[in-house]
Amino acid sequence: MTARAFLVRGLLAGLLAGIATFCVGYTVAEPQIQAAINVEESHAETATADPSAAADHHHEENGTVVSRHNQRTWGLLTGSLVLGLAFGGIVALVAAGAVGRIGALSAGQSTALMALLGWLSMSLVPFLKYPANPPAVGNAETINARTTDFFAFLLVSVVMAVVAVVVAQRLWSRVGTYPAVLAGLGVYLVVVVVAGLVLPTVNEVGDFPADTLWYFRRASLITSATMWAVLGAVLSGLVGRLYSREQSIASRRALAASL
Repeated sequence: MTARAFLVRGLLAGLLAGIATFCVGYTVAEPQIQAAINVEESHAETATADPSAAADHHHEENGTVVSRHNQRTWGLLTGSLVLGLAFGGIVALVAAGAVGRIGALSAGQSTALMALLGWLSMSLVPFLKYPANPPAVGNAETINARTTDFFAFLLVSVVMAVVAVVVAQRLWSRVGTYPAVLAGLGVYLVVVVVAGLVLPTVNEVGDFPADTLWYFRRASLITSATMWAVLGAVLSGLVGRLYSREQSIASRRALAASL
């Protein structure tokens, strides 16, 4: 089992995950994005009609580079496929390096674990600190600071996920599986929670409707989970089949050599 074999299967799994993500994003997330845009447009109309409101709300129209139709179709499809291929390649290479190094897990099981850890560290945990916001939410003047804070927290989460796996793997042979997993999880949680408390909290929702915001964030989380779930399921299945096939070939060769 070579890294190339993992990478090819990771790209295929990422492609399928990107297609599934597009389908879910188009049916689940896009209606919520449109609802948020409608709220923003209604506020802009109010600001235009009311001079006093215009002083509090600024809406600049610089021309539409990409139409809304293209954004929710070809744009969404392109973004989903690019992310799927990127995540598929990354998870496949990490899984290739993890095979045989995580307790008694098989190749397919360790690959599924890598995908799960990827979703937790790169998607779910950062979402809990900095949840996704629709286009109408957020101050344009703070976007750089908010982006920096998000990627800083994301980096901490990913690095500590790697550290947690290394700690658990090193302790596994000494103290057993359960204590080793708890130790790795404890290290991750302590550092990530501290980082979450130290990094600034963003609260720029204003008077945006709470139900629309909740539906948008829920749709965002569902779309992200779809990407990682399909990627993990397909890649672990492909790797598991590859591992079984190579084990079978190795067994036949060993039997032939013994005759």
